[in-house]
Amino acid sequence: MDSGEPDGLGGGPASAQETLLHREGQEAAAVAERHRAEHPPLFAELGRRLRDLDPPVVITCARGSSDHAATFAKYLIETRALTPTASHAPSVTSVYSTPWRKLRGALFLAISQSGRSPDLVVSAEAARAAGAFVVSLVNDMDSPLAAMADIAVPLLAGPERSVAATKSYIASLLAVIQLVAAWAEDDELAGAVAAAPAALTGAWDQDWSGAAAPLLGASGLFVIGRGLSLAVAQEAALKLKETCGLHAEAYSAAEVRHGPMAIVGPGLPVLMLAPNDAASEGFPALAGEFLDRGAPVITAGFACPGAIQLPTLPNLHPALAPLASIQSFYRFVAELSLSRGLDPDRPPYLRKVTETL
Repeated sequence: MDSGEPDGLGGGPASAQETLLHREGQEAAAVAERHRAEHPPLFAELGRRLRDLDPPVVITCARGSSDHAATFAKYLIETRALTPTASHAPSVTSVYSTPWRKLRGALFLAISQSGRSPDLVVSAEAARAAGAFVVSLVNDMDSPLAAMADIAVPLLAGPERSVAATKSYIASLLAVIQLVAAWAEDDELAGAVAAAPAALTGAWDQDWSGAAAPLLGASGLFVIGRGLSLAVAQEAALKLKETCGLHAEAYSAAEVRHGPMAIVGPGLPVLMLAPNDAASEGFPALAGEFLDRGAPVITAGFACPGAIQLPTLPNLHPALAPLASIQSFYRFVAELSLSRGLDPDRPPYLRKVTETL
């Protein structure tokens, strides 16, 4: 198991460019190129099998960043493949030993960078025993989760040593897009995959340093998304916890009004990652409410008077826009971590591979 202590870094990086997080995050565009070159035959077969199966329901199973990818999968599968999608809590199987009653015909989608967490493996095994068709998205094709799946999809991210995942998370989102495009025979969605390398390259070049000022002295913040961007809001909040020591919480733009809004004020910055679709409609008005309460507001994907607006690439496919947002964020968060006196490659108490039971 990776100890979480990167090699050869001495006393720590002197600049963001020297961090593993920065170097590996920058590789996402190359990972997307590998997906374009190597994945089409596999996804053509997977799409055919899913159309033949015609699953009435999809069940996702994941933890950490991979569970954020599962959030993305839920929205994309439900809106493009028109199939209800639910999240399985692995402890239901691993801790409570609850047997499935009937899953014949269901798609069980397990997402894991390492493919080695025992609770995910046992959950996938139980689902398969109950009749589910198990697909795993994994970066390690020698892992137990890859071995027991009906079809294992390699994430092709290559070795990832940074404790905070970057390129493997984006690879998971890309794999989800390809899965849905192949299943639904959606040429427009397939076009988003073709455009991904250029979009990720362009996103890496976006300068988000304007967000640093309100976050340098903060102790916490809200990160807001909705629909397809909720998954990257969750991911950004996790990275801010891991690498910057910030108590960051992710909420849907709809859900934040149901209680969390009560604590918004001058001491709580808000980072808003708007989707590039109909779910973005209410973001400017919500940003205005935050500003009225005195909160520093940072926006990506839309403008609001009084807010700090971050640069984003225009006219991206709605499924691709969240990948570009999180790619720009990854470059920024390495810089923010160092500015706050931390090392993003050595988050305290964390390991690269977490094996939960």
